[in-house]
Amino acid sequence: MSKMKKMVKYGTVMFASSLVLAACGNGDVPDLEDDGATGGDDTEEAAAEGDVPEVDEGDTSTLMIGLTNAPDSFNPFYRPGVAGTWIQRFFYDSLLTMPTADSFEPALGSFETEDNQVFTVTIDENANWSDGEPVTANDVAFTLNTIADPEVETTLGTSVAMIEGTDSSGVRLEEYDELPGVEVVDEKTLTITTKSPVDLAYLQEFLGFNVLVAPEHVFGDIEVADIPNSEAATMPSVFSGAYKFVEYDTDNYVHLEANPDYYRGAPEIETVYARIMNGTAMITEFQAGNLHMAAGGGIGMVPVQDISLLEDIDGLVVDEFPSFNGQYMLINNERFDNPQVRRAFAHALNRQLTVDNLLEGRGEVLASPYSSASPYKDEDLEPLEYDPELAREMLEEAGFDFDTPLEFVVPTGNVVREQNGDLIEQWLTEIGVEVNQSNYDFPTWMSMANDLDYDIGLMGWGHTVDPNIASYLQTGGASNNMGVEDPVIDDLIEQGMVGTNFEERYPVYAELQQHLQDEMPIVPLYSESQFGVRVDYLNGGIKEFWAGSLHDLHEWTLDPQD
Repeated sequence: MSKMKKMVKYGTVMFASSLVLAACGNGDVPDLEDDGATGGDDTEEAAAEGDVPEVDEGDTSTLMIGLTNAPDSFNPFYRPGVAGTWIQRFFYDSLLTMPTADSFEPALGSFETEDNQVFTVTIDENANWSDGEPVTANDVAFTLNTIADPEVETTLGTSVAMIEGTDSSGVRLEEYDELPGVEVVDEKTLTITTKSPVDLAYLQEFLGFNVLVAPEHVFGDIEVADIPNSEAATMPSVFSGAYKFVEYDTDNYVHLEANPDYYRGAPEIETVYARIMNGTAMITEFQAGNLHMAAGGGIGMVPVQDISLLEDIDGLVVDEFPSFNGQYMLINNERFDNPQVRRAFAHALNRQLTVDNLLEGRGEVLASPYSSASPYKDEDLEPLEYDPELAREMLEEAGFDFDTPLEFVVPTGNVVREQNGDLIEQWLTEIGVEVNQSNYDFPTWMSMANDLDYDIGLMGWGHTVDPNIASYLQTGGASNNMGVEDPVIDDLIEQGMVGTNFEERYPVYAELQQHLQDEMPIVPLYSESQFGVRVDYLNGGIKEFWAGSLHDLHEWTLDPQD
């Protein structure tokens, strides 16, 4: 067990909704990429002032992980940020794990179907909660019904929107008290019926992998409207995962201990600390030997320009992978309802320069929300070319008001994004557009975006392997904070969800990508590479498919060092 400089008494951690997405309702947020790779000023100050856990040299029982984003929620029904979801996966299991982008394995349960519409879910016979209660079909049914409840605050609506008895946002229809598409057969078996046949991979990822099963005997007696501020959601104490939540020292670290009764096998590593710091501090901590791995995935990484510093550290393994995620320039579509204006903005930006210079070539320019990591990327669709003269002409033809400044929001914390914001301001100014750039922390920017209180702004989106982007671009989507209301987009998204295989769905999403480029409700900017960073004696860590990296967490080990 590691020694600590000082152990702080555990205090109640309350996550106010103002610190995360405001009133998201039942839409799904596939993990917004919050503050990026460097952490904000508040994180840096807190880390400097707080007590720092330490590990003894040679200790193989304690794992130290570097995070650059603090977790925003421990509520399994409300997970707006990547960091919160990642930490929750240590102590709440899903029905399935997803080791690679195209494979699924049973965790709490397994799926079977004969018609791609009625799915039988069988719960692992040995699955149990950390208080000794069994994980049952009722827990799964309770979780799905709670997500679909019209009164609940959730970010997982799209994960259940395929189930019979929900609307397109995953909200239970008024005529039902419970979802008719969810039926408990016995203690370890339930059936899930979808509105129409669906692609098995779509159901497995959105429902089987994205949804973390919650204990009914803990949350069941809490009014759904009271869940966010409940003790169960802020100080979780009953778990199904490989680890138990012990303590969150706000903006400093999360402390986890092994669950010895974990149904898949007791974890090899006893203690985990996820330490929160900025990217510069992470480099220093790796150099000092105080970290075993970085969380990666946009929530635990140094700025891409500093990757070479990590590559120069002896005994450190740095792997580079393509990412499904992307950075975007959001456009307030209510204020700029002419697609010619929005396309002109895209032509004004030298996105290749961003990739070549700011990312040092470790990434790609996006033509749509689908990067080269996605099998649904339309390879024939090229990004709109950089052409400032054309951009100016298009704005003039559209009657653009050059006398009114654009209110441009760039969130703090991600160095590359901040630098890119300065370039975007410069490029727009060069075509005669006056720009007022404002910088806010990510929660403040999210609140502004939800209120459409901006003209343009920068944001990262996290994407699933499945191509469903309803939460971002469908009318009323939880993360549609651009005011996009496009019936063609809505129709194509609906068509894409009902296809039962890749061959049926790919043409729909190719058409969607072309339509998005024609209408340009957002400007896709770039997708930067993901990196896995770990010491060479850690058997485990971040894998090519980042979201599924924790699938074998209980088997990770640290080799003894001389």
